[in-house]
Formats: sequence, structure tokens, C-alpha cells
Amino acid sequence: MTRTQNSKLGTLQARRLGQNCRHGGFTLIEMVVVLVVISLVAVLVVPLLPSTDAARLRTSARSLGAVIRYLGDRSVTTKTSYRMTLDLADNTITVKKVVNGEETAPGDPFFDRRLLAEGVTIEDVAIPRLGKLGEGSVNVDFGVAGLGEFVMIHLKGAKDRHFTVTAIPEGGRVEVLEGYREMQL
Repeated sequence: MTRTQNSKLGTLQARRLGQNCRHGGFTLIEMVVVLVVISLVAVLVVPLLPSTDAARLRTSARSLGAVIRYLGDRSVTTKTSYRMTLDLADNTITVKKVVNGEETAPGDPFFDRRLLAEGVTIEDVAIPRLGKLGEGSVNVDFGVAGLGEFVMIHLKGAKDRHFTVTAIPEGGRVEVLEGYREMQL
């Protein structure tokens, strides 16, 4: 074969490929089948994904648990007293340093952030000496030996979901548990 024959043959093949490409594509039936499959997958998978409300509640409970652990450790290592105030009406948590009986700013940016996400509320706080409190504000004190007494905090999210944060003074153990747990003494 000569060079011109090769180039003519190549040109013919290129034209055939071009013609085939122009006629390629998806038919309407193929498009409908793909849309049905994607819709079925979405219907089956989306309900299994965690909701953002549940994630906010879990994150808030873990943040609260981390703050309690941190306060316990910090009060022991710095030999400084702290007070964490849980305001059940406003759903706010504030931390103050206690110096000579006076509350001052803790001087730590870790405490400046908002601990509870939007839509998460403090349902109640249980302390053995006070019982279960569902309104007002509750002070949780951390002395130079750490957490002063057992505390159980119930957080509530959307759709009546709950998380329970428990803090035990001996050893500074803090647990974050899914669901509403009652105080067992």
C-alpha cells in the first residue's frame, strides 16, 4: 500500500467514526431508567443518613462533656476554683473563675464559644443534694480537687431525642450517653 492509499483509508475511517458519533446518545427510555434507579437509591439511602438535628444534639453533648473534663483537669492543675452555670431558661452555659469568692472571667478562649447548638435545650439537671431541677439556673462547682459533686445533665434535641451527660467527682470521669438516663444512687 502506498502512502496516499493509507491516508485515504485513514480519512474514510475517520469519517465513519464521526458519523457513528453523531448518531450516538441516550434514548428516552434509557434516560427514564437512569432517573428511576437514581430515585430509588435516594429513597432508600436518604432516610438512613443521620439527621442534622441528631448531629447537633450529639455534638452539643460531647462539647459539654469536654468542657466538664477540661474544667476538672484545669482546676486541679492550676489550683483554681471554677463555676459552671447552667441557665435552663436561656439554655446557656457560662464558666467563671472564682477568686476569693468573686466570679471573674476565666481568661480562656475555650469557654467563650457557644456550647449548645441551635435547637438543643437543657431539659433538666440532677444533683443528689438538690434533686432534679427543670428551671432556673444551676451552679456546678469545681474546686482545687476537681468536680465537687455528681451531676447529671439532660440535653434535648428535635423529635424528643435526648443525650445524658454525667460527671462523677471521683476520678473526674465524664460520660456522654445517648437517651434520657435517670440518676441511680
